[in-house]
Amino acid sequence: MSEPVVHITNLHLRYHHKTVLQDLNWTINRGENWLLRGSSGSGKTSVAKAIAGLVKFEGDIDINFDLHSSLAPVAHYVANWYQFKDLEGQSNFYYQQRYNKQAEETTATVRAELENYGKNYHLDFAEAERLVTALGFSDLIDSTLIQLSSGEHKKLQLVEALWFRPQLLMMDQPYNGLDKLSRQHLNSLLEEISAAGTQLVLISNDKDLPSCINRFAEIKGGQLHETDAGHTAHFQEEENRPVPEFLSEGPISLADSIVKMNNVNISYGDKQVLKNINWEVKAGEKWLLQGHNGSGKSTLLSLITGDHPQAYANDFSLFGHRRGSGESIWDIKKRMGLISPELQWYFDPSATVKQSIISGFFDSSGLFRQPNYTQQMQANELIGYFGLKEYQDTLMNQLPLGKQRLAFLARTIIKNPELLILDEPCQGLDQHQAQHFNELVDELCSNGTTLIYVGHFESQLPACIEKRILLENGEVKSVETILESI
Repeated sequence: MSEPVVHITNLHLRYHHKTVLQDLNWTINRGENWLLRGSSGSGKTSVAKAIAGLVKFEGDIDINFDLHSSLAPVAHYVANWYQFKDLEGQSNFYYQQRYNKQAEETTATVRAELENYGKNYHLDFAEAERLVTALGFSDLIDSTLIQLSSGEHKKLQLVEALWFRPQLLMMDQPYNGLDKLSRQHLNSLLEEISAAGTQLVLISNDKDLPSCINRFAEIKGGQLHETDAGHTAHFQEEENRPVPEFLSEGPISLADSIVKMNNVNISYGDKQVLKNINWEVKAGEKWLLQGHNGSGKSTLLSLITGDHPQAYANDFSLFGHRRGSGESIWDIKKRMGLISPELQWYFDPSATVKQSIISGFFDSSGLFRQPNYTQQMQANELIGYFGLKEYQDTLMNQLPLGKQRLAFLARTIIKNPELLILDEPCQGLDQHQAQHFNELVDELCSNGTTLIYVGHFESQLPACIEKRILLENGEVKSVETILESI
């Protein structure tokens, strides 16, 4: 009998004075491909990072690579989002920078990033090009990294991981930001590398998995428990709390139309990203914005949030006023709240949960002003409403993902905005977390708040959604009513 690839004995790991893993044991035998489930903060990521040698731990982890294999003798961990640097090695980007022409000149293109990656690991670039094509990413190969959306960053991260072909590949939330078709393509590629000898550990609560996954486990109470394929991770029931009184009355909208676009076009050089977009969002409406990766959703939202400079060159109105008629970007932002993957990437890592929530009053990526008494009291109410009291002094980037999203929702809603924009807010959340999050959205929007919600999957949407706009290749493919307002 051959020795196991990974043998873990009595793994103990603490993270910021909290025990995450307690005497965990796990054996990964040759030919096994695992799915690792668990609630947010249960320790899934910590186990993978420990195997990859990226965190300190107590206990024993023995890894036995096949020295006769052509695959890299590496336990390779792929994080849940792609982190990149500019040409000077800096990574302190800010949210609006992706629309800054100068920033494009200081960040590498996708092609250059891949060429550098291939050079470092002595890989054949032709294989990278094949993977780029397979993931539907080839038309962006000459785009700069800062121009990419969250789903496009994920595809680049996946291309590099699949191209590397390690003996053990551990992927944390590999489906984040991917549309349904891209997920299918990824599963085909995972089955391909598995057949070639790479063993997989996928950290995910998704149901659509590659057929090569043949072992299942859940981390609960700091230990690993093997389960069957149909097992659902254990979740604690969420406590229902009354909505804070200051949010019970709807925001006052002075215009019937919140967003109005007439034949809007956006181009980058010779590439047209949005083509003749006509769309009106009226006060109080709840919209779903959908489209495949690269369809133009992120660019469309950047016009609404005031971050895209080409808004001024189009017939486009917000809150009843034509863009460019004298309002500042801050005049716009104080009337809306936003959650997006990009905002989370660029958020101040030194901000605590409470500071982050209060920063929503000032539309800043961190708290750089002293709040008044009323603002502090409203933040306290929201912290209680979202069940975050025990985390209020914790740094945002130290929170489990599910708690992070609740804190960002609190930050987004704190000023009772007229327009709430939620761009894939459930990305990376399990079904239970997504359901809880969307139930909160339904409750918070019941006061008449206008909502634009971006989500790929109908199973992870708020019940209040009334209408849908679908983009395809930068054009409006369809607009439809999902349900009639009551």
